Amino acid sequence: MSGLLALLDDVAGIAKIAATSIDDAAGQAAKAGAKAAGALIDDAAVTPKYVQGFKPARELPIVGKIALGSIKNKLIFLLPAALILSAFAPWLITPLLMLGGSYLCFEGAEKVYHLFRPHQPDAEGHVAAQSADHLEERRVKAAVKTDFILSAEIMTIGLAALPPEQSVWIEALALAIIGIGVTVLVYGSVGIIVKADDVGLWLCRNGRLAPTRALGRGIVLFMPWLMRLLMIVGTAAMIWVGGNIVLHGLAQVLWSAPYDWIHHQAEAAAHAVETAKGAVAWVVTAFFDGIFGLLYGLVLIPVVTRIIQPLYHRLRGGSASAH
Repeated sequence: MSGLLALLDDVAGIAKIAATSIDDAAGQAAKAGAKAAGALIDDAAVTPKYVQGFKPARELPIVGKIALGSIKNKLIFLLPAALILSAFAPWLITPLLMLGGSYLCFEGAEKVYHLFRPHQPDAEGHVAAQSADHLEERRVKAAVKTDFILSAEIMTIGLAALPPEQSVWIEALALAIIGIGVTVLVYGSVGIIVKADDVGLWLCRNGRLAPTRALGRGIVLFMPWLMRLLMIVGTAAMIWVGGNIVLHGLAQVLWSAPYDWIHHQAEAAAHAVETAKGAVAWVVTAFFDGIFGLLYGLVLIPVVTRIIQPLYHRLRGGSASAH
């Protein structure tokens, strides 16, 4: 009997340690995930375009397929890669973050650039010539590819935000919580967004009370404005977060003057006001990070479109022909 009680006591002790570890991992995941807000907002803003042109009945299944692909990206590919990176090459985290930040700056600046110089629509505009199943498969694959890049940035930001000297199991659990939590949040939001106009239309047609029908009409009229707002916020977040990541990494590995200058400006602005000093410092920092991110992204546009992308397509064509 005493042996059984000792065993139960050991199990209880292990359970307490496990519960504490889960709490630690969840707390660290929440803090780390918050730093990935820019990529997360952009992910939520970009995804709804992949369901445009499909019947309403296919919208949620398509979002579900993309969410499943996102989970696979994070847990099967990116999480093991992040753990290997943390264990054997932690010095690579900052350069990879800067690379991801550069991507965010490029993507955001390209969207701003195309507002003033719209580009021609691609060949997928001829949706009538393709079967619905084939088009859906193409859209899902394209969305999962885009998600992989944004997920890699989210997981790398999360990894960099976790405390050093962390147990590999806590690190893995925290990254898993980040990956699953972000996916549920993003694609749950996307599901609500893409079905909101259908809900509004149903209320408008079937509501028994005038206020209900008015609410339905309001939802239908509001959704296009919400989509535009999401695109604007997503683009701004990409540029701001990307600029911040690049500047912070630059200060760590090479040149700290720009980062230090922005920090001093934020402190001066905070000291100049009576209240909300933290908010003022944050706004000033985000503003200058965004200016840097936009200028840096505009510089990257010709580099990517005229050098990197043609070289990539040439290498892909060469490897394809070799087989």
